[in-house]
Amino acid sequence: MKPSSNSSIPSDGSHHKQPRKPAARPVVPVNQDVRAYFAEAALDDSQPWLLNPEIPTPDELMGTGSETEFVDLLPNRIVGPWSSKDEYLKAHYELLREDAVAPLRDAVAYFREDPDIQDMNIVSIYEKVHIVGITFAQQGVATRIQFSTIRSGKNIVWEYSKRLRTGTIVALSPADDSFRNKCVVAVVAARPLNGVKQHPPEIDIYFARSIDAEFDPHQEWVMIEARDGYFESMRHTMTALQKMSRESSSDRFPLAEQICLLHPNTDTPEYVKADPLMDIQSAICPSGEEGKINILESWPRYPTGDLDVTQWRALEQMLTKSLAVIQGPPGTGKTFVSVIALRILLSNMNPGDPPIVVASQTNHALDQLLRHISRFERDYIRLGGRSSNPEIRKRTLFEVRQNEPIAAIQGSVLGQAQRRYNQYHHTIADLMQNFSAENDDALLPPELFAKYGLLTATQCDSLAKGAKGWIRPNDEEDDNPLLAWLGEHVVPFEVHYSTETFGFEEDEIDLEYEQLKELEAEQGNEEEDRELLKGPFICLRERFCGQSTSAAEEASRKYLKEPDLWKVPVKARGGVYNTLRKLLKDKIRSKFQSLVTLNTNNCKDLRIGKWERDNHLLQDAKLIGMTTTGLSKYRALVSSLKPKIVLIEEAAEAIEAPIAAACFDSLQHMILVGDHQQLRGSCSVQDLQGEPFFLDISMFERLVNNGIQYETLRRQRRMAPEIRRLLEPIYGELHDHPSVLERPRVPGMGGFRSYFFSHNWPESNDSLSSKYNEKEAEMIVGFFMHLVLNGVAVKDITVLTFYNGQRKKLLKLFKGNSYLQGQYVNVVTVDSFQGEENEIVILSLVRSGRPTIGFLSIENRVCVALSRARTGFYMFGDSTALADAGSLWWQVVTLMGGKNPKRRLGFYLPLTCTKHENVIYKKDPSEWDTAYGGCDLPCNERLGCGHRCSLPCHR
Repeated sequence: MKPSSNSSIPSDGSHHKQPRKPAARPVVPVNQDVRAYFAEAALDDSQPWLLNPEIPTPDELMGTGSETEFVDLLPNRIVGPWSSKDEYLKAHYELLREDAVAPLRDAVAYFREDPDIQDMNIVSIYEKVHIVGITFAQQGVATRIQFSTIRSGKNIVWEYSKRLRTGTIVALSPADDSFRNKCVVAVVAARPLNGVKQHPPEIDIYFARSIDAEFDPHQEWVMIEARDGYFESMRHTMTALQKMSRESSSDRFPLAEQICLLHPNTDTPEYVKADPLMDIQSAICPSGEEGKINILESWPRYPTGDLDVTQWRALEQMLTKSLAVIQGPPGTGKTFVSVIALRILLSNMNPGDPPIVVASQTNHALDQLLRHISRFERDYIRLGGRSSNPEIRKRTLFEVRQNEPIAAIQGSVLGQAQRRYNQYHHTIADLMQNFSAENDDALLPPELFAKYGLLTATQCDSLAKGAKGWIRPNDEEDDNPLLAWLGEHVVPFEVHYSTETFGFEEDEIDLEYEQLKELEAEQGNEEEDRELLKGPFICLRERFCGQSTSAAEEASRKYLKEPDLWKVPVKARGGVYNTLRKLLKDKIRSKFQSLVTLNTNNCKDLRIGKWERDNHLLQDAKLIGMTTTGLSKYRALVSSLKPKIVLIEEAAEAIEAPIAAACFDSLQHMILVGDHQQLRGSCSVQDLQGEPFFLDISMFERLVNNGIQYETLRRQRRMAPEIRRLLEPIYGELHDHPSVLERPRVPGMGGFRSYFFSHNWPESNDSLSSKYNEKEAEMIVGFFMHLVLNGVAVKDITVLTFYNGQRKKLLKLFKGNSYLQGQYVNVVTVDSFQGEENEIVILSLVRSGRPTIGFLSIENRVCVALSRARTGFYMFGDSTALADAGSLWWQVVTLMGGKNPKRRLGFYLPLTCTKHENVIYKKDPSEWDTAYGGCDLPCNERLGCGHRCSLPCHR
């Protein structure tokens, strides 16, 4: 509110008063539920799987554990009920742990078999790994390392590489051991681009176990990373499943009768039973009349507003069933129905009701959902991740915390934990003082060795007395007597990293732009950019060591018994100094690891304290949004809010465990929205996908296939009917909304909205064994240019492919097209285009001439590929090979080769000249060389000079 015009006029001498102190923060009692959650999760248990640490152990990775540590995996039971809730949770935990751990375990095994191995598709190896510093972050003590990427054999494009992402687990071993006996597990804490792009590259890691924490800058390590899998997305879900097992043992697993035991009858949520009167009309038609109805007894027979009949039935189920399952085929408006349901639920909330929880599989989808919600509800908060939307970014928990007054939480552990954090930081910094960069010009002093009982007072005196004759009174050099004692047997310690130049050969780009944005969003958190680890930093360096041989250590230990160290032979002194250094580091390491243990435990209290503070902020929100990963990551915080309602979009794209984690013990009402006939969840280990383990099958798909009641939306609003018919083999009958009947024609294609250009050009493999088809790619680029020259905007065309190898081939060709310079051509894989659409889609199928068709045989992926286009859809591939390889493709090829409406398949591409209305046929990429978007007739248009254009018809 603006001040009034006379508000600046002082009265009663008020301008002489001192400024008022800011109002004291309100004090509220702490919510004990967050700490109670962690206390229960830490309880001992007789079941071995409940005692597994969050991060895999060295024994797990080296395969050196006892036989009892190896388990027979129970498959995901996709037919029939589970015998118990405990069996359900244990099976999913062990499947998930195998998916999380196996890629790195296999990578370690490959290295142990051949320590000289170079980088492979499944493993990356980094050598000359050295510690260069420590960061005291509030998540724990992070260790900064530098390393060599020489074994990659290529330049790494870090901006688009999956290598060493934040949250990745890595295995390290001393270089002189190379995983023969010792393995240390760590998690990447941060990978800032300016760190990995320097020479040598640097990242920060957290050691998984405090007993493995290291600081010695002289120790050389080798580090291994699995190229497949992403541990960060699974670790929180695994701990959530362990916690849920303890909850289920006390009968606190809501909806277990339906989820685990498959009881077909779904009851009504308790809060709806208690008060079934709801105003639904004002949410559907905001300008309409308000009025409450009993939604259990008087649900209107006919839909109102813009809802169709199937959406109306789905809405009823979403509001009245404790477990509502809604299938939305492509373009049928499942997000629209979700938003309507949320609007009704929000408008009927009572004061004091807990917030509604909404989740999506991806940050992109979550932002889209929250963008809809923000139009009618401002009181929402987004948990975790980074949002690309400026308005939603304002409603992240971090921003809300910055802009709203925070109450003082009486009884919180936060203040005490922050004081301990500062204390541990200073104690560790003092411990590391002699190894910090500011002291790296000096040898370690005798007093330090004496402090740890490694030299006696007599030995220190002997050093000092003997050195007096070597050090001049005005000598500005180090007055450490060890310098004189060592003489020429002190040598500088340096690690030489050769400049890794591989010409123009680059490491394969792992990430598409869309995947990169999603990864960046998921790696962000609500407090800080994790790629820039915050906290005090100590640079560690030790510039000097003694000159010795590895065989000198035993003799050195004998010499250390000599009271007068000047009697030690000159040639042996370098070895004696190195032995002193080693013994000192062993003693300091023991203290360091004890402090790291204390600090790690305190960091847990810091997290509890922050969440006790955040609990107070979130209690006032009406809705909280997060990804399905966030359901596990923030489970303790969300549980403390006692949510009754959870809605999950893209529920069929997630494997089962993250959705199960949403069964908070206060849950009464779960709404699952998705489509099990589109993309499934992904697994890192291919053997866990499909038969016999079925880890990729979602809870959504399993419930639908086992007879749980669900509703399917049937009216699609995306595809022109000619394109929509291709989905009939998958969905049966889908109805068209009137809006799709009026789609404009595709310029340059006459009446052809769809077409399958068939060929038998051979496929190839790239260096990562991904498929590509060069001639097909060239044909597609020529067709793309034909559309653009006929007036289609570049942004209105998406080129889809099932293979990353073909995607890279297409991008290279588009990049070399002079006409398209400066324009972004959207070339993406099918998997990254789920949930998206465009006016025109060109699908590159790649496979040709082989009896197997790989990814193209996966019907869920094919479904996504066939359903992204609104106005025009054009496929390029070997129709004969596809039709022979699978029944779905046989049906699609039969539909396109039929005469209704007209044959849409051939070994030539029918194009239309919009100027002369001629049809031109192209069947080979070489024919595009003389094509200018027109036909073969002469242009014949009058030029500015008065002459007629002699070129062929062009646009």
